[in-house]
Amino acid sequence: MPLTPPRIVTWTLNPAVDFVSTAPVIAATHKIRTHDEHVDPGGGGVNVARVVHALGGETLAIFTAGDVTGRFLDELLEEAGVPRHRVPIAGRTRVSFTFREETSGREYRFVPEGPTLSDAEWHAALAALPAASEHYVVASGSLPRAVPVGIYAEAARLAAARGQAFVLDTSGEALRAALGHGITLLKPSLRELETLVGRTLPDPAAQEKEALALVRNGAARMVVVTLGDAGAILASEAGVLRRQAPPAEVHSAVGAGDAFLAAMVLALARGAAPEDALDWGLAAGAVAIAGIGTARVTRSAVERRYAALRTKSAAGSA
Repeated sequence: MPLTPPRIVTWTLNPAVDFVSTAPVIAATHKIRTHDEHVDPGGGGVNVARVVHALGGETLAIFTAGDVTGRFLDELLEEAGVPRHRVPIAGRTRVSFTFREETSGREYRFVPEGPTLSDAEWHAALAALPAASEHYVVASGSLPRAVPVGIYAEAARLAAARGQAFVLDTSGEALRAALGHGITLLKPSLRELETLVGRTLPDPAAQEKEALALVRNGAARMVVVTLGDAGAILASEAGVLRRQAPPAEVHSAVGAGDAFLAAMVLALARGAAPEDALDWGLAAGAVAIAGIGTARVTRSAVERRYAALRTKSAAGSA
């Protein structure tokens, strides 16, 4: 274990205030009475920072935020005790809504585009990245309007020049533009990987082949592809490792991928082997989907899940 606790800096350009609630039935034009309402600070990197903090890691959440909803987001992070640095913007931070229908178990997610950032605002966000040699920088989430698609590539180049490990979890053109610019760990979902390669990947062999190709083509040093309830695959120069997801009752998938990434990065930052870090990620993802709200986990619950996974793995290899 490192003598100095590793600090994981997260960078979120399009955060959100997440509202989650439950209703017996969701029907058009009817007034829907909800219950089990939860409000969380959200957005990819914000969720990662929250989970790292919950697991006992040292973190700093850097995010853009504006107007009354931006102040509310900042207050929610303060309430959660997450160290943070807010980059002020003129636009209003978006609000996302998730509704769970009890009778069907379906989850309905409404995710706005978010504000438009000026050139000065996104430049300020880029300048807010620490110049010191932090252990890991995690850039996660969608881009706000008017932010150039190459901004994650620029952040990756900056991190590499500063000796920082750079982790990226995004999609679309921003993902494509960042490949090959010094990414340590890339985390696409299966759908994002399929979009990237331009075809469906229905079988494990095809999924593993494309993930490994990204590593060998220099897109990233490691690629971890989340597969939902099928688990995840991790590709590196050592080859491809596939792990099954632990069984879990699904209540909400919101932020589960962020919880997975947070636990995996924290384990890597603490010196864990990649396959061990993968199990930490799967454990945190399983805990997140079993809860209600965005990426809500506890350290004790994740540690129990991880211990069960390692016991099962050891029994399978005996």
